[in-house]
Amino acid sequence: MTGLAGTFAPTDEQQWRKLVAGALKGGAFEKLVSHSDDGFDIQPIYSRRDGPRVPRTGGSWRVLARVDHPDAAVANVQALDDLTNGADGLEIIFAGAGGAYGYGVARIDAAGLEALFEGVRFDAGLTLELDLGPAAEDQALAVAALVEASGADRTALDLSFGLDPLGALARCGRAREEWREMARRLSQFATALKGRGFAGPFVVADARCVHAAGGSQAQELAFALSAGVDYLRALSDNGFEPEAARAGIAFRLAADADEFMSLAKFRALRWLWARVEEACDLPPRPTRIHGETAWRMMSARDPWVNVLRGAMAVFCAGLGGADSVSVAPFTQAIGLPDSFARRLARNSQLVLLEESHLGFVADPAAGAGAFEALTQALSEKAWSLFQTFEAQGGVYAALQRGDFQDEVAKVAEARARDVARRKTPLTGVSDFPDLAEVKVETLAAARPRFAYEGEKRAAPLEPHRLAEPFEALRDASDAALARDGRRPAIFLANLGSTAAFGARAAFAKSLFEAGGVEALGNDGFASASEAAAAFRASGARLACLCSSDEAYAAMAEDAARALKSAGAQDIFLAGKPGEREAALRAAGVDGFVFAGCDALAALRAAYQAIASTA
Repeated sequence: MTGLAGTFAPTDEQQWRKLVAGALKGGAFEKLVSHSDDGFDIQPIYSRRDGPRVPRTGGSWRVLARVDHPDAAVANVQALDDLTNGADGLEIIFAGAGGAYGYGVARIDAAGLEALFEGVRFDAGLTLELDLGPAAEDQALAVAALVEASGADRTALDLSFGLDPLGALARCGRAREEWREMARRLSQFATALKGRGFAGPFVVADARCVHAAGGSQAQELAFALSAGVDYLRALSDNGFEPEAARAGIAFRLAADADEFMSLAKFRALRWLWARVEEACDLPPRPTRIHGETAWRMMSARDPWVNVLRGAMAVFCAGLGGADSVSVAPFTQAIGLPDSFARRLARNSQLVLLEESHLGFVADPAAGAGAFEALTQALSEKAWSLFQTFEAQGGVYAALQRGDFQDEVAKVAEARARDVARRKTPLTGVSDFPDLAEVKVETLAAARPRFAYEGEKRAAPLEPHRLAEPFEALRDASDAALARDGRRPAIFLANLGSTAAFGARAAFAKSLFEAGGVEALGNDGFASASEAAAAFRASGARLACLCSSDEAYAAMAEDAARALKSAGAQDIFLAGKPGEREAALRAAGVDGFVFAGCDALAALRAAYQAIASTA
């Protein structure tokens, strides 16, 4: 079989740019350049390049299943089902942990944990990842005691204890003591576990809270790196040899559906930690990284799209170098997932591993220009932020001052603006909504109680999902449907032929229904009076003019006046007003919706108009 590459003439970037210039028809090339959350450019094309190579663990990533049901018996059934059907291990999520999302293991006494792990063999090559809650030390000790009682070989057990006081402080803002005492206590606790025969890792630098609060990729990496260095110092200064201290530390990152930046982020963490090891005169070794699909990308509306988001996130984390990955089932933002949702979460990894064979190559992105360039740019940005942490006293000091939280908030606000303007589209939420979507099933369970202890020492990094503002409007629409028998509605005053109004009517329908405002369509109207009569018959209180610029010039002002006379509380126009804005507003148009407008502001204005006539 001959290679296909030899049958094509070689090309270079200049030839590509010439073709692009023709396609742009005089438009600026910069239109094709996007920008990362951290401010560096993402080019439309990259040439092949070589990047730094760091040690990575060989073999495929491990498939971990979430264990987060508050009822130990139910959680045990779920865990055994996952292990029987392909999962390599379990992520034990306690109430109040960073990945609990309102649920989590509630009982940590001997009886509760025995029920939770009934039938689970710790010595069967199982991987365990502990996601600890407020009572982190008690939870870790309880699991350690259960393992000891089982008789399993502790030195061979793949168990990450997940102690993370800095991450806990970032999440809740509370701590029982200052960092110096916290570091000493952490080291003593890790020493005790090591003395009992456990191999670790004992602590984890967990940056998921940064991502969940809206932070950038570089902010997430810098937080993980700085926390890891603080833990390295804590262990080294309190009895651990440098090599043992390094081996006692693991990392956790969030993986989202931004395939380029998410994959580059996992690659960058290994490179950055290798630099820290070299600075500490330690030969670089593969470090343990656990990836979890991101909370902030999940949606409660059209949750089926979460299956695709989760699969892409797994792809990024696995190919980026995660040693293990856990997937939040597609209904996680609605409630506790049932067996079907858990099976989809598990199988999304198994298909990628066992059918697509994605775990066969150690670093598939190596040599790919885009991934090498983005990994390099992200590493440089994260390293700079890490140096700022170091110069100002580390993560604990930054959290106490509030500097870091303020910077995360700025990134989150910018992203929220893009979501509101639908520049960052959320499929099934801000774009292509389905008002008739079928509800999915979740499990009924009481949310366990927990309390964070200690003094208020920092402003917490509050988690949020990008879809929440649109979902709040959809909830209001559902409430209106239950109360009044119909949703809030807007009449699409389509002017002229389908060719004239079709595109803008489709745009307006998608925008308004993203907020739960039902768009009442029609085949179009030849006159303003026809549009007004149909509006009056529709029972709607709002109207949106939809047509071409030419039709607007001929009919929009008359149609707006006719609609106002027919009782329209607010009138929108689909499209930019341009020089005709003053005349259109004088005729009765109250707002304009167009690509790049603040869709959330328009939707909230629509609800206010409806409320004012109630």
